[in-house]
Amino acid sequence: MKLPVIRPIEKRDNAQLQYLIRSILEDFGVPKIGSAYADAALDDMYGYYLKEKAAYFVIDHGERIIGGAGIAQLDNYNGPICELQKMYFLTEARGRGLGTRMMELCLQKATEFGFEKVYLETMPYMIAAQKLYERSGFEYIDGPIGDTGHYACQTHMMKTL
Repeated sequence: MKLPVIRPIEKRDNAQLQYLIRSILEDFGVPKIGSAYADAALDDMYGYYLKEKAAYFVIDHGERIIGGAGIAQLDNYNGPICELQKMYFLTEARGRGLGTRMMELCLQKATEFGFEKVYLETMPYMIAAQKLYERSGFEYIDGPIGDTGHYACQTHMMKTL
């Protein structure tokens, strides 16, 4: 069987990504309102990341998307801070180093785009994700910055590039 490949998002990935992200959020019991679950971007992830200084990558395992993550300018914030967005992996993608590889790629892109810091929001009980973020140099901050609309996400982290 082919090894998973990390590649830029393509239009044909939209339906799989929408299902993947929403099903993972449901599995974790994340509220459907005030989280990524309600984001309009989920209806057209490819189109959403066509904007300037934005990128989204997927983990393709034999034409099946098993994870993804992206970066884009932090919403409603005027400054050189981007947000690590929609980083989700199916169970089969976890614990294989794919999250670390994906994180490295997103941070590299953020640097290429000229951002100085990377911000993220997550749920307090997503402990495995937080461990990855900490290993990648993210530190906890006291509260949200910008306004992503994800008020259900109560854990906030930042990394200086």
